[in-house]
This record gives sequence, C-alpha cells and structure tokens, in this order.
Amino acid sequence: MKKISQALISVSDKRNLKNLLKTLKKFNIKIISSGGTYTEIKKLGFKCREVSDFTGFHEILDGRVKTLHPKIHAGILNKRNNRSHRSQMKIANYENIDLVVVNFYPFESTIKKTKDHKKIIENIDIGGPSLVRGAAKNYNDVTVLTSIDQYELLTSELIKNNGSTSSDFREKMSEEAFIQTSSYDAAISDYFIKRSKTEFPKIKILKANLIEKLRYGENSHQEASIYSFSDSIGLKQISGKKLSYNNYNDIFAALNLSKSLPNNLGTVIVKHANPCGVSINKNKVKSFEEALRCDPISAFGGIVSCNFKIDLNLAKELSKIFLEVVIGNGFEKDALNYLIKKKNLRLIDATNLNLESKINLVSNFNTALFQTPDNKFFESKNFKVVSKKRPSKEIFKKLIFTFNVCRYVKSNAIVLTSGTKTVGIGSGQPSRLDSCKIAIEKMNKFQQLKNNDEILAASDAFFPFVDGIETLVQAGVSAVIQPSGSIRDKEIIKFADQTDTILVFSKTRHFRH
Repeated sequence: MKKISQALISVSDKRNLKNLLKTLKKFNIKIISSGGTYTEIKKLGFKCREVSDFTGFHEILDGRVKTLHPKIHAGILNKRNNRSHRSQMKIANYENIDLVVVNFYPFESTIKKTKDHKKIIENIDIGGPSLVRGAAKNYNDVTVLTSIDQYELLTSELIKNNGSTSSDFREKMSEEAFIQTSSYDAAISDYFIKRSKTEFPKIKILKANLIEKLRYGENSHQEASIYSFSDSIGLKQISGKKLSYNNYNDIFAALNLSKSLPNNLGTVIVKHANPCGVSINKNKVKSFEEALRCDPISAFGGIVSCNFKIDLNLAKELSKIFLEVVIGNGFEKDALNYLIKKKNLRLIDATNLNLESKINLVSNFNTALFQTPDNKFFESKNFKVVSKKRPSKEIFKKLIFTFNVCRYVKSNAIVLTSGTKTVGIGSGQPSRLDSCKIAIEKMNKFQQLKNNDEILAASDAFFPFVDGIETLVQAGVSAVIQPSGSIRDKEIIKFADQTDTILVFSKTRHFRH
C-alpha cells in the first residue's frame, strides 16, 4: 500500500471536481495546481498551492510552460525505495507527488468546432501528457487519474485502504493512462495526416472507442467486441435484443447499399451480408414488397434497411415475416408502437449515421489490409456503350442502378433488375456462370414478369467467356452492364450485336470478396 500525501491536479474537464476534493481533504492530502484548475479549486473553497509557488518558477510563454519543471517531474518519477533517489531528492529539497490527476486540452472537440489551424495547435497539450506518462511509468509509487469517471474508484480505494492505494489499483490506472496518452497522440497524428492528405502513412495508428462487448463472434466459441473510429457509431437501437456480431455485419452491409440509393427512397433486404432484394419506389409498402419478392426465402430472418422514415402501413407489412433487424431513417410514432410489440425484433434508427468515407480494413494473421471504400457516385461518363444497339436515357439510368446494386453483392456477382427493382441475384460463386444461373433460377422462381418487361443485368467484373452473357440473354435479358478488361471483350461485343443486346462497359470493376 502507498500512502498519498500530496496530489497534483490539472484538468480541462472540471466536472465532479468538488467530490474529488472532498475525498482528498478527508485524508489530509495536500494539493498543487495551476491556471484555471487552481482558480476553480480556490473558488470551491479548498486549500491549494499554486505550481509556481511550489517550483519557484513562474509560468511563461502564455502558459505553454508551467508544469515542465524538474521539481514537478522529480517529485513524480523518483523511486521511493531507491536510496540514491531519496538522497538526490533531499539534497535538492524536492517533495514527493503521490497522486497525479490530469485530463488533457480538448484537442478532439476543438477540431470538431473549428478549422482554425493556429487555435487547433494551441489545444495540443504538452505538459499534461508528460505528467501522466511520468506518473504511469512510476505506478509502483504514484497513482494517476486521467478521467472524471475514475474519481469514484479512487474514493472507494482510499476509503478501503485508509488513504492509501493498492499496487493492483495503481497498475490498472497506469494501463488506462497509457491508453489515454496513446489515444490523444493518435488523434493529433490523424489530424496532421488528414491535413496533408496522406492516405497511407508509414505507420498506421488506429484509435477506436469500445462501443460494446458482444456476447460472442460469428460463432459461440469466438469472442467479439465492436469499436468505433469516431465518438459513436451513429446508430441508435430503439428496441429489441442486443445486437450480435453477425447482426452488425449484416447491418453494415445493408447500410452501405441503402445509403447509396436516393435519399428518402429505397428498400434493401440483406441476409448473411449479401443483398437478396432491392427496390426504389416512392410508395414505401410497394418498395418493400418488390424487394421481398426478389427472394422471399432468403429474406426470412434477414435485415431490412429503409432509406426513409418508416410509417405504420409499412410497419404492418414488416411484421408479417420474421426479421432480425429493421433499419430506418427514424420511425413514425404509431409505426414504432406497432413494431415494438415484437420484443425480439431489433429496431435501428440510422438518421445520424456518419457517412464520411473511411479506410476499410480486413485483419488476419496479425496483419491488416487497408483500402479506400468502394462508394463513389456513378455518373454516365463512367460508362461506354459498346454495342450497336444503344440504350435510351431511361434504360441507361436503370442499368446504372443495376450496376450500383451489383457492387454491394459478394463476388462473383450477377444482378438482374426490371425497372428499379431487383428480380434475381446470384452471389458469392467461384464461377461467374454459376452466379448467372442462380440469378436466373431465382428470377424464374419468384417473379411473374410479363413478356414486355425489360430485364437488365449487371456483372461486378468482366465475363471471361461468352457463356455467361449468352446464358443471360437466353433467359430474356435485353441489356447488360459490365466492366471491360477480358481478352474476349471483342467476342462478347460481337455476341451482343448478333443478339441485338445492349452492352455497356464500365471503367471500373467492383469485386467484393
């Protein structure tokens, strides 16, 4: 046990400070402080010694230098059981500092509030992290707090140990202190990386906040948690059971596609991170019904994401089938009251979802693959008509819709559409031909298309052989959109012309492995 005799307090966040001071007073712990914290402590009616009085050195450079003094850092870093250290402290007439309570200048909140570079720079804390690192390193003798959430923990510890702290407690606080300093430095380095527009720096530092410890991962024998690279995930769970690892994986897959559709339009149904139905229709109920009709069997136990506010009429339709999750840009009150009755159904409000592009990563074998997201908006200039038969503006628009859905389907991917709804999806096959056959099979099984209904097809990558596009055309497809790049592109164009099929090449492929 280590008795605390003297504390140094320097905090930007001054909430709950009074409760902490009451605890320190109870155990006759002396306090050193400076600047705004010193003023606040005195205002609250507690005794406090100013840092400049303690060191005999007045702060300079507009407060940039105040705690950066040997008397402060020696008081923190000296080893109490080291004879030489004790001797040096005595000769220099330095005092021990047994408790360091510091939280840093609000750098992250500053960059959210302003783009003023000079102001941002001034909110990079130097003295605070130095104090914390010193105290954390010397946790054998010193207790360090870096958050107001730790004040109650310290109070309990001091009461339990009559003004002392245990080694386990100090080590735990040290662990959290180093997490705090590394997180703070990561935020600063990230700011400069974004400022210089460096996509892939020499060293990649990931700063993520724990959102929730999950029950398990993909399977029950795997552990899992969810973290966010920002302050929050931007999703609000309104009701239902806790979300699982697989739920989150499906939610992200659904939202990636859903948010690529026009705002206030579009329904996406996802199962096992694969779209199994997509529709854009101004009528919300019809939008859902069309998406469901694409593959009602796969939709069972799936996730529905609506790029609009969910109303009562749609809520009644959603409740007719078993779903794991329903996502909307909010819920009308009567719709929410209706859906909430299904206790196991998870309802997610994605209104405040952060759509800022982030680097995507996949991790395995202590290695990470990073890449920029595949979410750029498609324009007509990104495509080239290569067939003799040319599409109308309306058909071209629908082809781009088909291609957009296709890029969110696991490779090899084939998507069939009619109008602005999917009618068949083939996903995740090693053979592109197999994906074609699966998409056609589902279309024939679940759709009741008329002879004059236009069927369009998209492929996430080029057709390596003519057999893929041939199979699609034989099934009634009249227009195909696909990336170019095959050594047999000319053969495929020739086949399109022979069968009077519209063929459009994109300048990009869209593998999703």
